[in-house]
Amino acid sequence: MPIDESAAFLPVRIAVLTVSDTRTLADDRSGDTLVARLTDAGHILADRKILHDDADAIVAALHAWIDDETVDCIISTGGTGVTGRDVTPEAIERVQDKAIPGFGELFRWLSYATIGTSTVQSRACACVTRGTYIFALPGSTGAVKDGWDGILRDQLDSRHRPCNFVELMPRLRER
Repeated sequence: MPIDESAAFLPVRIAVLTVSDTRTLADDRSGDTLVARLTDAGHILADRKILHDDADAIVAALHAWIDDETVDCIISTGGTGVTGRDVTPEAIERVQDKAIPGFGELFRWLSYATIGTSTVQSRACACVTRGTYIFALPGSTGAVKDGWDGILRDQLDSRHRPCNFVELMPRLRER
């Protein structure tokens, strides 16, 4: 999709959450991939955390970032599968004001080209809560690449046409 080079780039302040019972900052390849891509695109890493697959802990972290004026957007990786420990979508449902269903649908469509029918095991999702975007990606580096390169890179670029998530940010709290 086209980038309007005459428009100003507005960096987005993004918090990155990795949900995993086993990863640490030393071996969080999907989180590292996401951080590298968002900073290479000119955005600001506002914060980064790794949490276990615990819905209450995830909800608490999401609320803290939603209430933090230095965070515009939260992107998580991990916990979107179908096993008993995968609780990221349920945690996001507990905080969401408005779901963005097209995000998960588009993610699975893009992912299908990479991993075929295995994409049905992903519950990638997105929402807006109190003016903050939240996007949940699966925990693999391939999924992070699909989600960032195929959707978020453009939608978080204020120059992307015909429209993007950034231009809507000032209006997200309207009632």
